[in-house]
Amino acid sequence: MASQTPSSSTPTSQDFSRDSSGTTASSADVVALRERLDGLLEQSLAELQDLVRIPSIAFEGYDREGVETSARAVADLLRSTGLPDVRIERVEGGSPAVIARRPAAEGRPTVMLYAHHDVQPTGDEAAWTSAPFEPEIRGDRLYARGAADDKAGVMAHVTALRLVGEELAERGIGVTVFVEGEEECGSPTFRPFIETFAEDLSADVIVVADSANWAVGTPALTTSLRGVVDLTVTVRSLKHAVHSGMFGGPALDALTLLSRLIATLHDEDGSVAVEGLVVANDPQVDMPEADYRRDAGTVDTLELAGTGPLTARLWTRPALAVIGIDATPVQQASNTLIPEARAKLSLRIPPGQEPRAAMDALVGHLESHAPFGAEVVIERGEEGRPYAAGDDTPGMRLARSAFARAWDTDAVDTGLGGSIPFIADLLEVFPRAEVLVTGVEDPDSRAHGIDESLHLGEFARVCIAEALLLRDAAELPAAQTGAARD
Repeated sequence: MASQTPSSSTPTSQDFSRDSSGTTASSADVVALRERLDGLLEQSLAELQDLVRIPSIAFEGYDREGVETSARAVADLLRSTGLPDVRIERVEGGSPAVIARRPAAEGRPTVMLYAHHDVQPTGDEAAWTSAPFEPEIRGDRLYARGAADDKAGVMAHVTALRLVGEELAERGIGVTVFVEGEEECGSPTFRPFIETFAEDLSADVIVVADSANWAVGTPALTTSLRGVVDLTVTVRSLKHAVHSGMFGGPALDALTLLSRLIATLHDEDGSVAVEGLVVANDPQVDMPEADYRRDAGTVDTLELAGTGPLTARLWTRPALAVIGIDATPVQQASNTLIPEARAKLSLRIPPGQEPRAAMDALVGHLESHAPFGAEVVIERGEEGRPYAAGDDTPGMRLARSAFARAWDTDAVDTGLGGSIPFIADLLEVFPRAEVLVTGVEDPDSRAHGIDESLHLGEFARVCIAEALLLRDAAELPAAQTGAARD
């Protein structure tokens, strides 16, 4: 189908102001903001569609011009909000990031808004219902790569600033927007970037718009994130391929041996069987199994792995997956024993787990379970820290209040099984700052997957909530500067 552009038939923010019970918010402030958003929403959705048309994939092997074009587009959008200082910056070897700011008045707080403009590769484009970089509105969702993760986060920042930017300037509240261009490929230069531009990025509250809400109509404040470690394991059984009939039997092929090694990683019930990994406390909320199955898209006959609450299995316990295998493709198969096969493993680790210790535990398990004396070679990869928010803080209270007014229902404190390792860097470089993890996604957004989409109602609510949070930042304690001081 052809892509759709918002028109007079596009729903307004009023269509999205109700929760599942049908109640409406009574706050005069929220009503006024919704009315103002009605005049901006069509423009914001059109600009979001323009932004997702740019294939800003920062991985090696992809055209880098998409990332450069995306950075320029984001800079133009932020200039349109009236922020006086907007520029594209980078450090050596890094992708372009955008910094936009208006410094705070003396003694007033600064809020930093984070998002990223790079996106994941599309995978099999033929599997998409519509072309991944040709946005299409179907029902109440916008489909495109990056529509939810995370160009909607960029546009939420832009729209919120258009809603209340002038008020912030009058009140002396500082605003900094930081939109990086390499988050999906692991933010390899994130730490040197924020250290280089620490003075510009220093803030009292940092809003990371790269997470998900509990459900459509129910907001969430993400209070924990799993960390991640990954590695590549290669199994060798032969020095070269040999005829499977003449030599098969005494020597097993490398793919069979790799499969046997992988099988040792989980117990019979599907729990991770690697010794030395941390298990954190169970969350206070759980989700129905039917909801998980629907959102994850499991086949009807699949038995769920592990034990305990589903939220614990998703947020506070380790999870280990094989995310890639290199071996002879079926189409190229011949009657030979495969001498070498390798797999990439991704281990999600809960709060309280040190990434290096988790990596060591996984490496030790693989080396000690080498099947039939096969040669096992391991290449260590990424190590990302988990995150756990502190106790109830002024920033968290402001966020929950803003969410409750924007959605007309209380927010849920949730964990997230995914990882945002750079949050640890933010907390180390800006130790006095509060980090609030929010987002525009919902359980059906399919971020990173085929047919990624954004719920238009959630987008409108996020814009209102962020505008309220920014305006309410005036209630925060006098600015103490988020950056470390000697």
